[in-house]
Amino acid sequence: MSTQPYLDTLKTLSNRLVNLQKPIRILDAIKWTPDIEQAFRASGGRALPRVDADYYQRQPLGFDPEQLDRELLELDRDIRRQLGRGDALGKILQATVEQYQLVVQLLRHRGRPEFGDFSRQLYGSASDRIRGDRKTLRTLGERLCEVFSLPAVEHLNRPYRNDIDAETAVSMLRQRMDRYFGRGQVRVAISDDIVSDAAAGGDGIKVNRRAHFSELDIQVLEVHEGWVHIGTTLNGREQPWATWLSVGSPRITAIQEGMAVLMETLTFSSFPQRARRVSDRVVAVDLAEQGADFCEVYRHFLDRGVSEHDSYRVTQRVFRGGQVAGDQGSVFTKDISYVKGFVENVNFIRSAIQSGVPEIIPMLFVGKVTLDDLPLLYERYLEGVISAPRHVPPMFRDLNGLYVWFGFSSSLSLMNIARIQQHFSKLFDSMPATAPLYAGSSDTKRDAELD
Repeated sequence: MSTQPYLDTLKTLSNRLVNLQKPIRILDAIKWTPDIEQAFRASGGRALPRVDADYYQRQPLGFDPEQLDRELLELDRDIRRQLGRGDALGKILQATVEQYQLVVQLLRHRGRPEFGDFSRQLYGSASDRIRGDRKTLRTLGERLCEVFSLPAVEHLNRPYRNDIDAETAVSMLRQRMDRYFGRGQVRVAISDDIVSDAAAGGDGIKVNRRAHFSELDIQVLEVHEGWVHIGTTLNGREQPWATWLSVGSPRITAIQEGMAVLMETLTFSSFPQRARRVSDRVVAVDLAEQGADFCEVYRHFLDRGVSEHDSYRVTQRVFRGGQVAGDQGSVFTKDISYVKGFVENVNFIRSAIQSGVPEIIPMLFVGKVTLDDLPLLYERYLEGVISAPRHVPPMFRDLNGLYVWFGFSSSLSLMNIARIQQHFSKLFDSMPATAPLYAGSSDTKRDAELD
């Protein structure tokens, strides 16, 4: 068991990191204003957006990079000295500090070639291989784009209309957050200062005043932003000593975003067009890393039937903070995290079940973590150093259903899907032409962007 002096030291060092990282707002530091899109659309999508290093320098960071870098370096040294180089929790804390040091460098180099190098160090690259497999993220992203572009998507295009205004969305989300977390634990409010339709941060959700939503959008926001992002933040804040588990450095982004997408899937909240947007992000990152400029990536998606709105959005997400000319491959690679994290979370859960240790699975919600952290955190939970997660989705509280789901999934993966498809295709070929399963009109196409 850890001694009280050790625990007090761990908490003091952890709280120092929590305080140091507070002014860092990566997405705010690299966001584009709406007039950039207006000018791009006015050019017919042929003129590169006028975004360069000078543009970013006019956006204040909200902190002194040199001073924050010194303070992080000092904290890193104190962790080694006070906890010891071999302390397991100290190593996780130290790795998190080092991530924030890289973040400071990333933001110092906005609009420059070095930005892409720091981004790949923090988030990875579309050319990375899936953990434990030889396939690259680009290969997987392209395959998913094909699946979510099949003709069957039109048959499933049930008319969920975007007729919920921002105020109604706030009311609906507030009720759902109160039901899940307890009354008043999560703030939901109208915002005029966000670019996306909605965004979560800390213990609150902001809703863009100008946005409109569908029922499915509200469901996605509930489980993606609420159950996962806010839930893990609140669980981390309830840690008695390892308080850094409440803050999210880039090292945890893939697991966070992947779990959020997985929750959309397990609750049947997602839909093919949204899944296609998530998959497109991997392809966009890869094209940009290979040297395509902003216009070329934008045109790539237009040529594949993606709307102008969505083509701009997926391209803008990748080039923010980097260089729109593309020749340096200096881009923001965070958007590979959704697909990467989804696959790695699923593989982790399946492996935990097959290895006979399903009890570790709820630790995915203990705070902002990576998969490599979980065995150690579970061990420290058994010792009483780490608190069990309080806010856990229902299917992760009672693992019986999840066990059966992934058990069947593992068995089905043994089958030859090509032969099975060939068998059933003979039946389907004899079917008459049919109307879509759900009657819908062309105006049900979705263009709302949710993170």
